Amino acid sequence: MKLYYAPGTCAVSVWIALHWVGADFETERVKLDSVEYKRINPSGAVPALETEDGDIKTQAGAILSYVAQKYKEKDLGPDEGLEDEFLFNQISAFLSADYHPAFWPMFTPKNYTTSRDEKELDKVVEAAYKNIDSVATILDSMLDGKTHIYKNKKTVLDAYAYILSRWLSNTPKSWTEYPNLKKFMETMENDEEVQKIIKLSTKEI
Repeated sequence: MKLYYAPGTCAVSVWIALHWVGADFETERVKLDSVEYKRINPSGAVPALETEDGDIKTQAGAILSYVAQKYKEKDLGPDEGLEDEFLFNQISAFLSADYHPAFWPMFTPKNYTTSRDEKELDKVVEAAYKNIDSVATILDSMLDGKTHIYKNKKTVLDAYAYILSRWLSNTPKSWTEYPNLKKFMETMENDEEVQKIIKLSTKEI
């Protein structure tokens, strides 16, 4: 398999998950939205995972679920049963549909207004900060009494929540200011395997 990634992006969560399950894979660093990369993933976004049959899989949440199911023996996915699977999917959907998109206006404010006035763009970013704090507060409540997001059990969703929450350092309110999220992040920060991937993913090429 081959993982297409860019440093600091949610694609790194897939790298962590693939490492956790002991998958045989390689990585390729790409330039987002480049013509070359759009031949692989037309959206120009990462991650993209090329599987053994040459199929290209996209969307971080979907890929993480795929990895968990493909390596089910590693027990990094949901427990058996309808309710447990629903809870896992619910958390995954929150991360993909609520938490992750909240950061987009902060990173690319020009995509959220027709104005190119710097003051107007600053207002977009300010609004993003407010929304980010709202969803981060929800995530913090989901982690109450836990150091893993799903049933206090290590799963691929931990990697996703961790990488996204690192972005809070770019806002006025860092992850250190959310008590439950802080404990979760410190657990991940102390994971030597995770930090190894972080360093590899940011290594200059």
